[in-house]
Amino acid sequence: MRIGELAERTGLSRDTLRFYERTGLLVSRRLPNGYRDFPPEAEPWLRYVRTAQALGFSLAEIARTGAELSAAPDAAERLSELFREKIALIDARTAELAALRADLAGRVGTGCPLAPA
Repeated sequence: MRIGELAERTGLSRDTLRFYERTGLLVSRRLPNGYRDFPPEAEPWLRYVRTAQALGFSLAEIARTGAELSAAPDAAERLSELFREKIALIDARTAELAALRADLAGRVGTGCPLAPA
């Protein structure tokens, strides 16, 4: 399918699709007239990409793990493991942010809030 049709079906802009193609996240072939031709499986793949992004995965993580998962017989278990890893990162970041918040809160109303605590 051509880029306009894929954009319409996925709700992504043509620029986004071109970016994904440049970064290797999406593959097309060129027709003799120079138009891009995307395979039918591009549409479900892009839904996967959008869902993974919404769950906090970067495009680099999606590109790396997407290739791993497509070849894995235990894809569901591997995906669950990736979710557990992402949850651990979120928990660590949440703890860092809570410590930062406590530090900032402790400095409110002090005579010199930028002095070492």
